[in-house]
Amino acid sequence: MTAFNKTTTAQRRTRTALVFPGQGSQKAGMLAELAQQFPQITETFAEASTGLDFDLWQIAQSGERLDQTEYTQPVLLTASIALWRLWLDLGGVAPVALAGHSLGEYSALVAGGALSLIDGVRLVHLRGQLMQQAVPQGTGSMAAVLGLTDEQVEALCAKVSTDTGEIVDPANYNAPGQVVIAGQSSAVQGVVALAKEAGGKVINLPVSVPSHCRLMQPAAESLAEVLTATAIKMPNIPVIQNANALIEADLDQVKAALISQLYRPVRWTQTSKTLETLGVSQLVECGPGNVLTNLAKRMTTPMVSYPIDTRSRMDDALTHIAVAEGKLA
Repeated sequence: MTAFNKTTTAQRRTRTALVFPGQGSQKAGMLAELAQQFPQITETFAEASTGLDFDLWQIAQSGERLDQTEYTQPVLLTASIALWRLWLDLGGVAPVALAGHSLGEYSALVAGGALSLIDGVRLVHLRGQLMQQAVPQGTGSMAAVLGLTDEQVEALCAKVSTDTGEIVDPANYNAPGQVVIAGQSSAVQGVVALAKEAGGKVINLPVSVPSHCRLMQPAAESLAEVLTATAIKMPNIPVIQNANALIEADLDQVKAALISQLYRPVRWTQTSKTLETLGVSQLVECGPGNVLTNLAKRMTTPMVSYPIDTRSRMDDALTHIAVAEGKLA
């Protein structure tokens, strides 16, 4: 797999990347303040809703069904694209690269022009349905393991899987000392117990599906059929993909990475290193909240990151990035 090198001269000079969060960043009332001042926000939600049979803005504001993954995913993608469009409209710098955490990879591909917004929300709505169908409610779970190395968590998952015959895998390599695991609930709890014995801390996550583990392979197979029929092109801004933390140069590999990310771990720690190799020194978190901004602080080489989901945060990011890029004295 080869890295994508076709960046423009302007992009090569840029030291900024935009990153898009995944599930867990949603909250009722998201982007309401910005929507009062900038019609682009609700216009984007209205556009996205034409591709579905429900009102995305109503769900985003009321919180109704927002905890159901098939609705969470299109709402979050739309929120991210609304912020992406507003960032550019307000004069935000064009990034050298894009990256998204889990679901956020789809947001990054829409922002990069690889997918239309309508196709993007349709895909992630289906993705959420397929994920929920792959594992019966209550039989799978996820937990964050803190304070152990990647290798320690991998060894614990392998031990429990071997001893029990059940599935539990590393699901998200979020930052050094922070790995999320996913799988069958009893196996996840087996790793939780061993992780505590090894001196780690554990947070059980309130999720409806165990993402990024082998239990999602049936969902990936079904999603592959739909992706084959979906109009996807190479992004006009490089997108770092979750499954391998690389920028693919081949459209077939872009699609393959989208399929495999359902049952393979999100390599966010490695993604951060890939951004470093591109000369990125600051991030803009393009979505509700500041989950990725907090993760940026935990990397071996911390990066400055700016969330932009409120007016004050947007103004702060616009100013600091413009100064860092030499556009303001």
